[in-house]
Amino acid sequence: MTTTLPEEAGAPPIRPSSRTRVVARRFFRCTQGRLGFALLSGMFLFAFAGPLVCPWSATDLDFSAFMAPPSPHHWFGTLQTGADVFAVTARGAQKSLIVGLLVAVLSTAMAAVAGSFAGYFLGWTDRTLMWVADLLLVLPAFLILAVMSPLFTGGRWLLFVVMLAVFLWMVTSKIVRGMTRTIKEREYIKAARFMGVPSHVIIFRHVIPNLASLLVVDATLNVSAAILTETSLSYFGFGVQPPDVSLGGLLADGAKTALYAPWTFWFAAGGLIVTILSVNLVGDSLRDALDPAAARRSP
Repeated sequence: MTTTLPEEAGAPPIRPSSRTRVVARRFFRCTQGRLGFALLSGMFLFAFAGPLVCPWSATDLDFSAFMAPPSPHHWFGTLQTGADVFAVTARGAQKSLIVGLLVAVLSTAMAAVAGSFAGYFLGWTDRTLMWVADLLLVLPAFLILAVMSPLFTGGRWLLFVVMLAVFLWMVTSKIVRGMTRTIKEREYIKAARFMGVPSHVIIFRHVIPNLASLLVVDATLNVSAAILTETSLSYFGFGVQPPDVSLGGLLADGAKTALYAPWTFWFAAGGLIVTILSVNLVGDSLRDALDPAAARRSP
């Protein structure tokens, strides 16, 4: 009796699932992962699609409605200047999300490069990079960014992004350094070294990809950290400068009228809470999806 293989019967060959598909399946199987993804998607839709459906723009002023409560004409009400709260909050959410994502990408990339080079080469490279990391850890980041805040005016908010990233990479780089010292002793790294592959190629092709799980989770956590830092600085007037708008600046303006006109404060505060909560939920679910053993060990 002969057995017919699936390929012989005309059935498509069974392909093994890629790591990306496996991680995505684990992520969306988790309730908090689905919730975090839905909330974060909703915030992006509000920030970037909301202005397209709102009849008002962030720069429009309604001189017939000062501090007006929410109504069909102004969905979230108006500010003291007559600006539409929905349009202004969406504009502020745009800036905060963009700042958070850019800072997370930059700081995670800096941590990956500095930590992997320090752990791979050791010696003076390790001492120099870790000395810089230790120095930045003890510097008062909030005070330095506050002093530099005049440089962020005139649309130079990208400089603000770079400065935020400079103060967020140090702890992760130390973790990456320790893991790199272990990875570089594996057989395939030694084989590549014996074959004459340049060190920087080994780092970018073999070491950093093996740290992808850590770096992805670190990037998601850095998004919330960057948004909170930017919000705190902007609340005190040291972050994103006018005419740009961020959630921190809106919270600072709305705090003065929050008691008798709560719509000027709580819509921006709600947007910030939802953003931070969704990013943290996504980060926790990604960690469990990338390392299911850690998820089983957790209570």
